[in-house]
Amino acid sequence: MVLKKWDLLCVILRNETRVVSPTPHEYTRPSTAWLLILTKSPMRAVVITRYGGPEVLDVREIEPPSPGPREVLIRVRASALNRADILQRMGRYPAPPDVAKDVSGIEFAGEVAAIGAGCSLWSSGDRVMGLVSGGAHADFVVVNEATLLRIPAGWTWAEAAAAPEAFITAYDALVTQAGLRSGETVLIHAVGSGVGLAATQLVRSWGGIPYGTSRTGQKIVAAVSRGLVDGVAVTSDIAAVVTSARRWTSGRGVDIVLDLVGGHYVAVSIDALARMGRLLLVGTIGGPRATIELGRVLAKRLTIRGTVLRSRSLEEKVLVTRAFEGDVMPRFANGDLKPDIDSVYPISAIADAHRRMESNASCGKVVLLMD
Repeated sequence: MVLKKWDLLCVILRNETRVVSPTPHEYTRPSTAWLLILTKSPMRAVVITRYGGPEVLDVREIEPPSPGPREVLIRVRASALNRADILQRMGRYPAPPDVAKDVSGIEFAGEVAAIGAGCSLWSSGDRVMGLVSGGAHADFVVVNEATLLRIPAGWTWAEAAAAPEAFITAYDALVTQAGLRSGETVLIHAVGSGVGLAATQLVRSWGGIPYGTSRTGQKIVAAVSRGLVDGVAVTSDIAAVVTSARRWTSGRGVDIVLDLVGGHYVAVSIDALARMGRLLLVGTIGGPRATIELGRVLAKRLTIRGTVLRSRSLEEKVLVTRAFEGDVMPRFANGDLKPDIDSVYPISAIADAHRRMESNASCGKVVLLMD
């Protein structure tokens, strides 16, 4: 039997599914093993039909991906929304060139469906979670095997989908880049967001002292339940953030600011920092521009660092994943850390899920279920 290039040829051998060859050639059926031929029937995916509001999103059938060498095909069971998905839908944050520009989704939880040539880390049926540059709001997604994490025992698909982006972002910024140490004070802007709540837990787990800001007192209360020491609800008087930071630290200022907002929060963060403080810029939902006094940065000898995960090289992403696996995954296993879920939507209600996130009323992750 001859298979054409659009067929996905897999071998079932010792209860393991492996891709024989993803190269665009014809394949001849081997006579020494059972074969499973998976024709490329369409899969569901959230497609951005044009730039605009939630109404431009449509769940359509598209051609599924195929795993290449050292890649794994994941059957996605759940995903989650991120600000990147909102901005991509609006045309303000284009997907990297190596992923589909019109399919959203940068995190997932699911099970291994097929394994590409040269893979050795995973087997068919393994429950995994992780990050991708795009395309995770679909039935299937392809990822490099070294960027996957095993889902902790007992977790639901929704819990697993709520963890990767929030916790990896917070861990990489606070621990790897800011060098968080026990006893240090950390101010987290947008503390009620998925990353903000994850950061609060991580600071506590590392022996730090977390403080936070939010637009509402309700989100401050939610963060307190995750270990936040105190917080301030920012309304019209953003200067209250600096006053609070000095009060919390007896006038010294905080050691680290994790800024998930940007815009006019940047100048406030600089004023709230102690000498030799570190400012980590992660988000720009408050605006892409900021006006700061360079003299204050110099006088305080501050470190200001911007960071993003999505556009990093594969090698960098592997390093982040391995560090996270060693430092954070054991804390999931022992219950020290856990994901925070605001709401769960079926993929068919993707527009409603976007509206929920854009309302700024969500506290924690907005999760999408594929089934």
